[in-house]
Amino acid sequence: MSPELVAVVAVIVMAMVFDYTNGFHDAANAIATSISTRALTPRAALVMAAFGNLVGAHFGSGVAATVGEGLVNLPTGVASLGVLFAGVTGAIIWNLITWYLGLPSSSSHALFGGLVGATMFAAGGSVQWGIIVDKIVVPMFLSPLVGVVLGFAVMIAILWIFRRGHPARLNRGFRAAQSVSAAAMAIGHGMQDAAKIVGIVVLALYTGGFAANRTDPPEWVVWAAAIVLAAGTYAGGWRIIRTLGRKIIDLGPPEGFAAETVASGVLYFNALVLHAPISTTHTITSAIMGVGATKRLSAVRWNVAGNIVIAWVITFPAAAFFACLTYFVVAPIFG
Repeated sequence: MSPELVAVVAVIVMAMVFDYTNGFHDAANAIATSISTRALTPRAALVMAAFGNLVGAHFGSGVAATVGEGLVNLPTGVASLGVLFAGVTGAIIWNLITWYLGLPSSSSHALFGGLVGATMFAAGGSVQWGIIVDKIVVPMFLSPLVGVVLGFAVMIAILWIFRRGHPARLNRGFRAAQSVSAAAMAIGHGMQDAAKIVGIVVLALYTGGFAANRTDPPEWVVWAAAIVLAAGTYAGGWRIIRTLGRKIIDLGPPEGFAAETVASGVLYFNALVLHAPISTTHTITSAIMGVGATKRLSAVRWNVAGNIVIAWVITFPAAAFFACLTYFVVAPIFG
């Protein structure tokens, strides 16, 4: 077995490990609100989210191309696969830390931070800072703002339209509607997060000489990323589900429906129109904050929200730090 093949296999294995941690770490993105409002049972919500991930993975080609083609310039040869291995490992470490703490940080930004951290110190590697700013940093700040504003606006519209409705009847109706909005959120999660893993695997295959280009993923790569993400999602991420579903605000079915509808719309627009790999975590969390603010500002537990925002800010550099350390360890092996 050639050194290139061994290195490629090692990167793919680590990418799938990250994919699995992404699933149980970010499962809350699609299902926390539906579980907390009792629109879906936990088991039904997890099955639906896993299936949505499988479907959405096949519609994220634009995101996969952005990740695989434009963020970093790798060094040549097997050394480049060491960079990918270290970058994904750094992201896994940060995912596990934030999962243990119950913080809904962004797996996407952990992956990007890991890639940047490993590339910065690799001889012959370089970071495409212009693309990082345009495709990662700007959406990192804009998507939460959009989520808050749209969440607030959609919830105000729902309150006005149904202002004369019977509360119990409305809750039953919105619980049913949440089955649709949560499914849409799950598909959007697959569009974004499975596609990012596809981009990494294709980049590894191309770098190792086993793929003709970085933008046309083999079908087995898409299915592998989708299935592993779905398996991780089904495993669940109960620590984070509790944070998103109960600790930010007390969600009812109308609030859950509004938050999921806004978040899935933002995810679809970025994946299908802008091809921007945004964070599902940032999007749904900010939508929940916007929805909660319609009750009163004090309805949002801002101390919890503040901890989440801190996790958002430090995710990129923290994952970069762990990836950098990993790279110095594995560089002699991949040299």
